[in-house]
Amino acid sequence: MAENKRDYYEVLEISRDASKDDIRSAYRKLARRYHPDVSKEENAEARFKEINEAYQILNDDEKRSLYDRFGHQAVNQNGGAGFGGFDMGGFGSIFEDFFGFGQRTGRPGPSRGTDLRYDLEITFEEAVFGCKHELHIRRSEACPACHGSGAEPGTTPIRCPECNGSGQVRRSQQSIFGAFVNVSPCPRCGGRGETVSTPCTTCHGSTRVEQERTLQVDIPAGVDDETRIRLSGEGEPGAYGGPPGNLYVVLHTKPHPYFKRREDDILLNMNINISQAALGTEIEVPTLEGTEKIKIPAGTQTGTVFKLRGKGVPHLQRRDRGDQVVIINIQVPLNLDTNQKRLFKELAKSLNGEAVVEEEKSFLDRVREALGI
Repeated sequence: MAENKRDYYEVLEISRDASKDDIRSAYRKLARRYHPDVSKEENAEARFKEINEAYQILNDDEKRSLYDRFGHQAVNQNGGAGFGGFDMGGFGSIFEDFFGFGQRTGRPGPSRGTDLRYDLEITFEEAVFGCKHELHIRRSEACPACHGSGAEPGTTPIRCPECNGSGQVRRSQQSIFGAFVNVSPCPRCGGRGETVSTPCTTCHGSTRVEQERTLQVDIPAGVDDETRIRLSGEGEPGAYGGPPGNLYVVLHTKPHPYFKRREDDILLNMNINISQAALGTEIEVPTLEGTEKIKIPAGTQTGTVFKLRGKGVPHLQRRDRGDQVVIINIQVPLNLDTNQKRLFKELAKSLNGEAVVEEEKSFLDRVREALGI
């Protein structure tokens, strides 16, 4: 609301008969004090907006005359003040325009090269035991013909005539507070300080070419899917002598036909028939390192879990390993011959009077208990 605004003369701390020089001097003093980039006062931003608004009105003869006669409402209605009535242009640009400060960019300094990514698919066994892989990558490198100068061999870059080799151009501008100098990268040489009269025919003056490189990556035992391996300094080269970026190898593990992984344990579902479960037996279980024998006790139920200690995945940066967890499934025969059917019928008759009690723990409960989940 216009009636809530402070008097513009009070904002700039000047009298009503102040001259234009007085207005500019007061504005410059207060703007320096309350600029949000330098002031530590809590209300600096609000005060800075208020100061700019007052200056926009009082520095304009026509707007000042309207303000002196009719107050805030007159200049608001005539396109004057209010935060929407003029373009402040951003605090940074105002500060730089009036005082010659702010961000200035000159000749570029060394900058780090871009990181690269390489997606590598490995087998389940390679993830468990580790391996070495060769990588074939394409990346930008310094042109071997001109050694990164951009000039045709036998010629050399010359000092930029526009910036005289500084990589910067300086332009003097006048403001209401006097002259100030704006420094920016040279548009002709891009801040390098040199120009090439005869560009290299190999890289066409770009200083870089695409090259294919063969690298070797060591994959440690126990890595998991989506593991990232960093190859330091194998990314894109840096600019202006800066360090190169890194190459990140992202691993993707192929699924195994029958082994599954849960953290550092290997899970295996093993099928046995009814007689093996009822009478007990000894079976051979496949592992990633051959076979292991397991004794199946008589009366084994579906979901019984056996653990082969130390047959799982190696812990990263440790010497011990997880376990292989064998989950027993009792397979019911589908196609019985005549004799087998007769034997099962006789067995059914002998078990007819045996009570069937519902299990206290379900199959999933027992599996979760064995796995600790």
